[in-house]
Amino acid sequence: MRIVFKTGRVTTQSCCCPATVCVSPRRPSWWVKRESEPSAISFMGALRIPGVIEFSLCLLFAKLVSYTFLFWLPLYITKTAHLDAKKAGDLSTLFDVGGIVGGILAGVISDRLGKRATTCAVMLLLAAPTLYGFSMISEFGFGPTIGMLLVCGGLVNGPYSLITTAVSADLGTHKSLKGNARALSTVTAIIDGTGSIGAALGPLLAGLLSAGGWDQVFYMLMTADFLALLCLLRLVTKELTSSKSPPISAVELKEH
Repeated sequence: MRIVFKTGRVTTQSCCCPATVCVSPRRPSWWVKRESEPSAISFMGALRIPGVIEFSLCLLFAKLVSYTFLFWLPLYITKTAHLDAKKAGDLSTLFDVGGIVGGILAGVISDRLGKRATTCAVMLLLAAPTLYGFSMISEFGFGPTIGMLLVCGGLVNGPYSLITTAVSADLGTHKSLKGNARALSTVTAIIDGTGSIGAALGPLLAGLLSAGGWDQVFYMLMTADFLALLCLLRLVTKELTSSKSPPISAVELKEH
């Protein structure tokens, strides 16, 4: 008798020896139990996250103002300051320089205070009168124009930068998701996509209103800033109320 090892089962086969038993060792089977992963959040589920709708609408109006400046500022400087196209284009880049500084300041302040909506609201509140001041001062030479461009860029682009970055990340990992991290892309897409509507509407409205004078364009921009501010009022109130609520003492905890 000889022993032959095969895979599968114990069999008997005929060979040169009259009694040949084929024995195959059984291999241990391993099963890896995979925990059920949470499914990606739906579109309606992302909208139900607290703050997504408010910040999306706020970004719509903030992008409306930002992209109107992006496309129409060189022409406005050419008409009001009587500069050629090259100098007007170079001067208009100061608006973006101010936006860089404003975005950094908005991030630092919101991290220090822990209040995203309040930081955006304060900058939007200051941006509206600054836009009006820019429309008045831009006719008085380079110095005031440069200063107002930097200030306007910081106040307009600060909330825009904060919402598209830190706010989107916060909402995509909101505590209501209960640890489900598969919502960040959907939330970011909703917020930024809604803002893109404003980016398309702003230059279009500016082109239609500029026929009646540049004052009409600036009134539209200031209105958009106030609407962006109104969208955040509920969140601002919630942030300020939560910060003023007194901490629960140990005695109160024992009583409960």
